[in-house]
Amino acid sequence: MNAIIKQPSATLVPFKARLDAITDPARKAALGALHRSGLPDRRVEAWKYTSLRFLNETPLVAPSEEFDAAQARAELDRLGLTAGDGADLPRLVFVNGRYAPDLSVPPQNVGLSFFGKTEAFGTLSSPDRDALTALNAALATDGAEITVAAGVDAGRVLLVSLGLADEPVSFHPRHSVTVEEGARLSLICVQGGQGRYLHNPVMELSVAANATLNHVTIQTESDDAACLATLYAQIEERGSYDSFVLGLGAALSRHEVHARLNAPHAEVHVNGAQRLLGRQVGDVTSVITHAAPDCRSRQTVRNVLDGQSRGVFQGKVLVERIAQKTDGYQMNQALLLSEQAEIDAKPELEIYADDVKCSHGATVGALDDEQMFYLRSRGVPEAEARQILIHAFLAEALALIPDAVAQTLAAHIMEIRFPVTGEE
Repeated sequence: MNAIIKQPSATLVPFKARLDAITDPARKAALGALHRSGLPDRRVEAWKYTSLRFLNETPLVAPSEEFDAAQARAELDRLGLTAGDGADLPRLVFVNGRYAPDLSVPPQNVGLSFFGKTEAFGTLSSPDRDALTALNAALATDGAEITVAAGVDAGRVLLVSLGLADEPVSFHPRHSVTVEEGARLSLICVQGGQGRYLHNPVMELSVAANATLNHVTIQTESDDAACLATLYAQIEERGSYDSFVLGLGAALSRHEVHARLNAPHAEVHVNGAQRLLGRQVGDVTSVITHAAPDCRSRQTVRNVLDGQSRGVFQGKVLVERIAQKTDGYQMNQALLLSEQAEIDAKPELEIYADDVKCSHGATVGALDDEQMFYLRSRGVPEAEARQILIHAFLAEALALIPDAVAQTLAAHIMEIRFPVTGEE
């Protein structure tokens, strides 16, 4: 029997009404690329482990510009962003993809504008190659544009995205961050929400010479949502981009990073952790390109998978011919808590230089019986003992978060979703 091959346009049915209404030339160019490719399916190599079937189940309309402010404030409270360390941080809050000034406390020491006013798409992203980026370019309505001037230490900034959906919606924020020469920024992104929605953000990150960008993403979206984030980063000479993603929520999530080391002695860290259960699917994908000599990249991702959940790790390190003295490392570790849980790991090295130090590895295991016995023998209930061991496994991953406040906030949000005591 012949297989039924869908036309590319068939994958865009959930967005058809909005895409048909596009008239802007820049957006129509992205739309053309999108119509040629459609959204990816599992026949596309980069998506062989992750299905977008979630998007085909129902139309996803544009969210209303109005939202329930009390509900949004309650969600900020639930995430711990209005008390403790989080309460003192400047924050930019977006609700259903639009800036919410009444919920925000704008930072004073950065340049700030918004995509909704500038419609500046940037130059790092690739709508011709990346269908979800093309979808974002076609439908983006707002986003933060942050610039840290040369030599300025801008401290910490919270970038919060809330999805509040009474009906199935999609929103596609377009963010950009520029850290100029010798400047420094710690960006903490928190994603949460309620209801059924697609959150499809694109973020462009530029790190100039001798600049530092620490970037932490805490994803705890609605259990009935999809979060498909694509990030593009370029790092110049002696610049540092140190990132971490903590994946906890969403029925379907993908955190895809394209990082390019453009000049000697640049450095990038693309670390992360996922804790999934039920039928959740969480995908961490990265492409790190060494395009200059004497650069360093590090990636460590830990996964804890329960129920019938599935984790995906795809990490590619591309070393161009000019990139001699490259130092690249990848490690993916998974803890499977049930026989139905699954991890798909695909580390990849593509090397064209001959003087490099690159390696990758992967481990898969279960909870240690001896450690469980030790805790049980001292009167710790089984459920609590499991939680203690799981948190210890993930605590080593969270220790890679480069910012102390971000590390505390990540641990707090994980504790809200998965308390150490009692049942999950």
